[in-house]
Amino acid sequence: MLSVKKSNRQFFDTFDAMAAGAVEASQILEEMFRNGIAASPGHAGRIKDIEHRCDNVVHDLVRALHSTFITPLDREDIHLLASRLDDVIDLIDGTARRLQLFHAGAAPDGAMLIAEVIVRATEQLQVAVAALEKNKNGTVLNACVQIKRLEEEGDTLYHEWLGRLFEGSPDALTVIKWKEIYDNLEDAIDRCEDVANVIEGVALEYS
Repeated sequence: MLSVKKSNRQFFDTFDAMAAGAVEASQILEEMFRNGIAASPGHAGRIKDIEHRCDNVVHDLVRALHSTFITPLDREDIHLLASRLDDVIDLIDGTARRLQLFHAGAAPDGAMLIAEVIVRATEQLQVAVAALEKNKNGTVLNACVQIKRLEEEGDTLYHEWLGRLFEGSPDALTVIKWKEIYDNLEDAIDRCEDVANVIEGVALEYS
């Protein structure tokens, strides 16, 4: 069972902050797809601010790992979980920047659907992270199951809508732009599942 001292709560505070950042960034990304190119610069800037903020949080965590003798989890698990959460935010940021730079036109419905899946997946990550500190393994494992189900849903949407890009006689440049955006969206969902796998492993190890 996890034993969390006040002096070690900063590690869980880091996870909470990272998960909250992932939720916030994914919600803004979804807004970008819904609101169109005109809103992209402001939205992309907000996501970049979140990405910078979370990078600083991770840097503080790494320093804390080097100065803390006893940690609530294995040091490797702490570093891995923070890194995987950071990966999710980085991919959301990368998708936002591509959407801004490519000027690819109105988003296909598929992009908005996948973005919605990412929002739901990050929300479940936030649930799992919050429950981990409280030893609520049932909640943790259920959230991880939901994330894996959402990854499958996102994967199905990715392949369906990627195929639609090539229907008829599409403009080649538009296909290239949206394929890269779709690839980034899929990678973001995959990284959510990676986080879930880490959390699930930690929960089972300390149960």
